[in-house]
Formats: sequence, C-alpha cells, structure tokens
Amino acid sequence: MKLNTIKPAEGSTKPARRVGRGNGSGFGKTAGRGIKGQKSRTGGFHKVGFEGGQMPIQRRLPKRGFRSLTKKFNAKIRTSELGKLDSEIVDLLSLKAANLVSEITLNAKIYLSGEVKKKFTIQGISLTEGARKAIEAAGGKIIQVKETNFELANKAASEKSAAKKVAVKEAKAKKSGAKPAAKEAKEKPAAKEAKEKPAAKEAKEKPAAKEAKEKPAAKEAKEKPAAKEAKTKPVDKKD
Repeated sequence: MKLNTIKPAEGSTKPARRVGRGNGSGFGKTAGRGIKGQKSRTGGFHKVGFEGGQMPIQRRLPKRGFRSLTKKFNAKIRTSELGKLDSEIVDLLSLKAANLVSEITLNAKIYLSGEVKKKFTIQGISLTEGARKAIEAAGGKIIQVKETNFELANKAASEKSAAKKVAVKEAKAKKSGAKPAAKEAKEKPAAKEAKEKPAAKEAKEKPAAKEAKEKPAAKEAKEKPAAKEAKTKPVDKKD
C-alpha cells in the first residue's frame, strides 16, 4: 500500500456541484436560488431553526426530564458489594479505598441487593429501609446516617404539613371552646331574669297578702263599734 494509491471506495464520495456554469446543467443563471428574495441574496441566511416568524419546531415540541448536575457526586452501593471491603466500618473513605465509589463522590446510599454476610458498622452513609433491616439482621449497627438533600426536603415538607394540621386543630378547638362560653354568657342573663321574676312575683304577692290580712282587721274594727252599741242600748222590760 502506498499513499499515492489510496482512494475512497466507489460511491462513497460525489463531486461537488458546479453551479452558475450555464443553463444546460439546470443550475445556471440563478444557480438554483430562484429569482429575488432574501434567500437569493448573499448573506440572506437568518439563523438555524428560523421559520419566518412562526413558532419554530424546537419551541413547539414539549420538553421532558432534565440532566442532574449533582449526579456525578452521588453514588449507589448494593449490599452485596459490601463484602469487598476489608474493614467492617463502612464510610466514604473505606468505599473510596475499595474503589466502590469515585474519588469525587460526596454522598453515598446503600440499597438492598444481595446478602449481607458480615457485621458492618455504617457511618455517615444513608440507607434504604430494606438495607437497614438486612444489616441489622446480620448483627451490624448504624451509628450515624447522613440524609440526602431529597430526604431532608421531604422531611421538612412532612413536618410543615404536620404543623399546619396541628394549627388547624388548635384553631378549631379554640372556636369550639369560645362558642360554649358565649352561650353561657347569653344564658346567664336569662337565668338572672328567671331568678328575678319569682322575686318580683313575691313582691307583688306580699302587698296582696298584706291587704288580705288588713281586711279582716278592718272588719273587726267595724264589728267592734256595733258590739259596743249593742251593749249600750237599754233593754226594754215588759211589765
């Protein structure tokens, strides 16, 4: 093989089209650009994706998903991979020493996938519930769990919703407690009136009783003079 004998395979390349070289080729006078208009001019190109002012296709189509900028700093570890560790303490340093995670890893999480055959001590690494149960069942222990940003956000959101529910319950309890007090306040004057009414009745009845007592006394006073008159009148004796 020599450099001067190397050539591309047949059909892989085509000669460049020579435009503006006579009407016999079909690309003569206007060189395939047509007559007048922006696209026929030199420098008439606007920009990629421009569709004359209408909404271009790259903006009409919906977008789905995103690319995480922190993905390269997070690592996932299976429970079966923990057997590759020489030490029983599992932290970021031991995982990096065993080449289970990259050197730039900042967060790691252990998932349940495979058996746990040693007693491991987990420090500063988050776990799933299944992985926690498997490690504890094998006799291991979890000293310190580092929660991810997502887990912290979920925890904060749940605490906020719980606080809102408690506040709503307290507000309802206050309202329900205020209503009976208001009812009692309304009922108290009514009770006073109910107490006052019998007293007023008694006050009305007392004068009537006095009059009833006075009437017999007046009758006695009237009767006494009549008795005196009867005593003072002379009695006619028959001869």
